[in-house]
Amino acid sequence: MSWVRIWVHLVFTTKNRDPLLNNQIRDEVFRHIQQNAEKKEIWLDCINGYSEHAHCLISLSKDQSISQVAQLIKGESSFWINQNKLVKGKFLWQDDYWAVSVSESPVGSVKDYIHNQNEHHRIKSFTEEVDEFMKKFGWEYN
Repeated sequence: MSWVRIWVHLVFTTKNRDPLLNNQIRDEVFRHIQQNAEKKEIWLDCINGYSEHAHCLISLSKDQSISQVAQLIKGESSFWINQNKLVKGKFLWQDDYWAVSVSESPVGSVKDYIHNQNEHHRIKSFTEEVDEFMKKFGWEYN
């Protein structure tokens, strides 16, 4: 029997970073994403975010890819948000996403970071957060 644990910190935004995930719907959307992930056998350890983005800590199974999991989570949740008319107009997630592997030892810190998104974004905007990650990991904008 195979045993695989590949932790991935996945971040994705609303289309054009529109602040559509307001306080009234954010928890409901994230709860739905968690339940849907469970149905699709995606190990979504935790999810949280702010008005225009979501952070997920996922453990991939031996048969899953990051792109497959991102598509399953984003596609179904945008369909569900639109079906339930949680926002005015059409809800879309941005096509792109950000993903980075996480080794076992800092998993607890990543969970804390994800759980504390509301406090974190009172101090720092999402744009500042992205710029900080880009610098930290030596990435450049395409």
